[in-house]
Parts: sequence; C-alpha cells; structure tokens
Amino acid sequence: MDMLKRYVAITVLLFLCIMPLAMAASTTDYATTYTITLQPDGSAVWAVEYRTPLTTNDDLAGFQNYSADINNVYLPQLEDLMQHSSSEAALATTRPMSVSNFSGSAVVQTSPTGQFGVVTYTFTWTNFSVPEGGLVTGDSFAGGLYLDKDSALVIRYPSSYSVTSANPAPDQQSGNSLTWYGEREFDAGEPHVVLAGPSFPLLPVVIVIAVAIIAGAGVAVYRRKQSVQTAPEDDPDDPAGPGDQPTPLLTGADLASLKDRILSLLKAHGGERFQSDIVRDLGLPKSTVSSTLNELHQQGIIVKIKKGRENLIRLTGEKEDSQTDPGTSSR
Repeated sequence: MDMLKRYVAITVLLFLCIMPLAMAASTTDYATTYTITLQPDGSAVWAVEYRTPLTTNDDLAGFQNYSADINNVYLPQLEDLMQHSSSEAALATTRPMSVSNFSGSAVVQTSPTGQFGVVTYTFTWTNFSVPEGGLVTGDSFAGGLYLDKDSALVIRYPSSYSVTSANPAPDQQSGNSLTWYGEREFDAGEPHVVLAGPSFPLLPVVIVIAVAIIAGAGVAVYRRKQSVQTAPEDDPDDPAGPGDQPTPLLTGADLASLKDRILSLLKAHGGERFQSDIVRDLGLPKSTVSSTLNELHQQGIIVKIKKGRENLIRLTGEKEDSQTDPGTSSR
C-alpha cells in the first residue's frame, strides 16, 4: 500500500497496462505520454498514449495480440486501477471524485522513421482540480508521481487561462501546455499548478456602460418629446383639461348662482372677459366654469370669441360687431 501511494496512477499504469506491450520491444524502444487536459469546472480529460516501434514480424504480432485484448483485458484493468487511484485522492483531498468514460484504441502507424504501434486510453476524472477563480491542480497526486524513462507528462489548460505558478518548473512550456519529461520523481501533490482564470476586459465593460447610459438618455429624450407631442392642448372649452379637477355635481340653485356670478363679473368688466380670467376671479375649477359657460352660450346669453388659444367671453347685445370679428367661432 505504501508503494501504491508513493507511485500512484502513472507508475501503476505503466507496469500493469503497458508491460505486456513493452515486452514486445526493448524497454528503451517505447514511449509513453500522459496528457491531462484541465477543464474550467475542475474535471480533467486524461489521454494515455503508448507508442512502440514495430521493427520485426514478432513485434507486429505481439502488438496485434495486445490490441485484440484491449477491451476485454486491459481497459477493465485500467478502469479498476483509476477507480482505486481516484478513491485514494478523494480521501487525501476530502473532495468527492470519480472517473468515467473509459475508452481504448490501437492502431498501426507508418512514418518516415518506421512503423509504430500506438495504443491510446482516455477517461474523465471529475473534481481533479479545484476551480478557485481559476484552477489549482496537483493535490490529486496525493502519493506523489513517477515518470519512467522515455515518458512525458503534459498538462493542458484552457487557452483563456494563464499560469500563475508551476512547481516544479516544467521542462517545456508551449502555448497552453506544460510538459515534464522522465525519468523523474515528484513529491506528494506535484506537479502543483496554479492557473488564473479569464478576466473580463476593462474596455468592453466601459463600452457597455457608456452604451447603456447613452441608450437610457436617448429613451428619456424620446419619451419627453413624445409626451410634449401627444399632450392635449389646454383648451379653455375642454371641461376636463390637463391639470383640472373633475367637474363637481351642481344643484340647480348652485348652477343659477354661478351663472349670476359670471354675468355680474362680465358686466363689471364692460361685458367681456377672458375665460381664464373668469376662472381665476371665481376661484373655481376650470371644468366647472367651462360647463357653466357652455350652458350660457347655448342659451344665447353669451358668445365665445376665439382669441389665439383663449376664449373671450362676451355678453350678447354688447358690442354687436363681435359677429364680424375675425376668428370668431360660434360653438
């Protein structure tokens, strides 16, 4: 158990899963690459690639035999091994973990340097890293890590992230990946990599705020213009003009009294008075005065003469030339 904790995951992967394939060639003729692609949610997609030269017919036969047993023998072994490794890491980190989506494939590749057999295993490790404003990874290697000779460990991260620290320092950093080469031994929790998450650019924020302010101001100006354009004019003849109170119900006595007050007011001013002045003099709601004037007009006691936007109220029989006054309207 101490050895398993010391050389978790990659060491055991190497000896349990690759040894049958490695026996088909010398131990210095194959290469293993462990690629761990970190995800923003803390999970990681693992790809373990074994590449061995096929220089003889026996090499090719051995690779074909290995390939035939991938799904039935070696993939289940890998799954059991990684389930155990993730359980050990979960206990050490007190973070729930799981591994899933296992797959394996084997192909023969021909290149200018010769023929190679390539075996690839992939799986997903949930909660492999800690997403804390970015990503912190490495604690899942609770028992340390060992890379054999001709092996490499590659940690890839999202292109929008940046490396804050990596311990130990990688042998190579290119694009959005860090690479360590074997033979080497890592301490518990290594390699420890801290990544800064993507930051929202300041300039777009300023632009968004500016656009919002301009749009808000534009809407306010538009609504103000619309209110001015659609507001009804303050027509003296409108008993429900803007800002006026509803016309109170008047009794017959009240109506007669109001008519007398209006007629007395007109006579006191030479028989005519602007309607707005009558409203002000009486101290009554505009709608009340307007409805009373309409009744007097219908009874032929007064006439209304349009003067611009106002009505001039005139007693009939006074200044008869009102009928020929330009702009006169009889309502």
